[in-house]
Amino acid sequence: MKKDIKFLKVENIGLAIIPDDGSSEIPLYSAYIINLRESLLENVFIRSKGSGTLNEEAIKTSTLRVLIEKIAPKTYVKIDDFDQKAASINNEYWISFKEDGYLFDKKYVFVPGSIDESNFIEIPLIGKRGVLIK
Repeated sequence: MKKDIKFLKVENIGLAIIPDDGSSEIPLYSAYIINLRESLLENVFIRSKGSGTLNEEAIKTSTLRVLIEKIAPKTYVKIDDFDQKAASINNEYWISFKEDGYLFDKKYVFVPGSIDESNFIEIPLIGKRGVLIK
């Protein structure tokens, strides 16, 4: 029964969006997964997609799937780059990983307007300014 299932909360895993350094012809944002835990993450599966309305036109991006075998404690891994225009639509990242035999998962959603310089903070471990969801 559902009441017998143990649901554990995902903690100390962050997803950050950071503007590129300006070296690209197209202004880009980079997405990073950050392991703020003291433990190793294994078999981290990330699914990302975007959807919304841009210039009164419905937009749906392709789905990106990434498998990262291991993320060491207190480290980060770059997931992907995307055009800064996509910041005006929903950007969704669904992350699953296994730890101590339990499958954890969590959805991170950057809503339109959230990826904005007014929301930027110093991103832990990376040392650059961007938006972070934990």
